[in-house]
Amino acid sequence: MRKIIHIDMDAFFASVETASNPSLKGMPLIVCGNPEGRTAVASASYEARKFGVKAGMGLREALRLCPNAVLIEGSPRKYVTTSVRILRILSEYSDLLELFSLDEAFLDVTKTEHLFGGARSIALEMKRKIREEFNITCSIGIAPNKLLSKLASGFSKPDGLSEILPEKVLETLEDIPVEELCGIGEKTKEILNKMGIRRCGELGRFDVKDLERVFGKGGRMFHDMGLGVDKSPVHPYYFDSVTKSFGHSMTLDKDSNDMRLLNRHLLQLSEQVGRRLRKDGYSGRTVTLVIRYENFETHSHQKTFGYSLDEGLEIYNSARRILRKVLDRNRMVRLLGVSVSNLSRGEKQQNLFGERRHDSLNKALDEIRDRYGEFSVTRGSILYTGSKQNIVPFGMAKQREIRR
Repeated sequence: MRKIIHIDMDAFFASVETASNPSLKGMPLIVCGNPEGRTAVASASYEARKFGVKAGMGLREALRLCPNAVLIEGSPRKYVTTSVRILRILSEYSDLLELFSLDEAFLDVTKTEHLFGGARSIALEMKRKIREEFNITCSIGIAPNKLLSKLASGFSKPDGLSEILPEKVLETLEDIPVEELCGIGEKTKEILNKMGIRRCGELGRFDVKDLERVFGKGGRMFHDMGLGVDKSPVHPYYFDSVTKSFGHSMTLDKDSNDMRLLNRHLLQLSEQVGRRLRKDGYSGRTVTLVIRYENFETHSHQKTFGYSLDEGLEIYNSARRILRKVLDRNRMVRLLGVSVSNLSRGEKQQNLFGERRHDSLNKALDEIRDRYGEFSVTRGSILYTGSKQNIVPFGMAKQREIRR
């Protein structure tokens, strides 16, 4: 029987900020982007969560719920550095360590727990080391698989430790709401609820064929989840998982339906996607455009080509044609996103004559951006998005000296 540990850092970003500034302890803390702009909650302390503040919530709504909240502009580098140092601690107990997100990880200790006095002893020791080194806490779940260990880590947050024993799986799941299982989102929950399935016990007893009629092959997966069955392995953090797409999105500073402004943002996003594709040696045949309107209604549209793309300008031209075709001009846009999928590696984008005419230019521009920042040099039309970035346009009669 496997022994899987799920480690979930408690209010990670907010906890890291409090640890670096102890005067914030006990305060309703909200970590977000630039508080002066349009941003969302990245993390909230438990003091803020008592007021209903949650990650992903718009900052305006969060401040309505908790007007006395202390706002902290997030520091991604600080969180990544802390996360990497925590991973080093976890890796002392097993080579099978999977980074699930910046503040979550799975550890398979099936073959190593006997070296440390059992899985529970490992969990307690990891909690102690993290608390002593970083002055933050984590919640840990122990179970026979990843699905159940993640569920267990949420049983007694913050600073909790819970275990689901193999013989207690069905008993534990009986009255757990289906949405508590990782992989069942809001839409799936609504469909299951309409079928009369609200608890995991009901899901595990429901006829598989009826579930498959509604969810296709996913029906059996959901049935297994209701029974606490999950055979997925813990992929080591060095595991080379298959990249499915490259994408970027941005929330506009102000809702707009100005096509010139939208196109400029689209170009900026496309340049970012193209650069990432080239950096990792990928190109893709499918361009997807995401539009979110002011009421948070979100639409996704895509087009697949008979050739591969990895240049920002070509990605932009494709996304712009989609935008022109599908945009509701009577509505205001809040967010735009661009992604490229249907990927292949080593297949270069071709122009009409099968030549790579922009290779040298792209390589030079990418090297400058690697050294001086994402938009240290960019296309002139991006200059007028309202961004405050210091950038150097190319294709325009304007220069700015770069000092070393």
